[in-house]
Amino acid sequence: MQPSAFFHDASGAVRFWVLAEGGGFVGASIAKEVLHYRFRADRGGSDALPTYLAHREEIDAAVLRRLAKGSLEPVMLREIDVAAVPGQ
Repeated sequence: MQPSAFFHDASGAVRFWVLAEGGGFVGASIAKEVLHYRFRADRGGSDALPTYLAHREEIDAAVLRRLAKGSLEPVMLREIDVAAVPGQ
């Protein structure tokens, strides 16, 4: 069973888990600042978790791309990992 995503106040990031190719869950995080600049979330993080959930498919795909390139758990997403594609 996949653990639930949550906002971690001390780090200012949403922590979540993604089902990897091997069938196990990999821990990852995305900072409230990345959510703000990419998805226009509140800068203070008050809507960080709902913003993650609204864009979960895109964010989880970014984790899988990082894993495919050799990243190790926990994957900490950066702004470039979820950069908008022109036309989006």
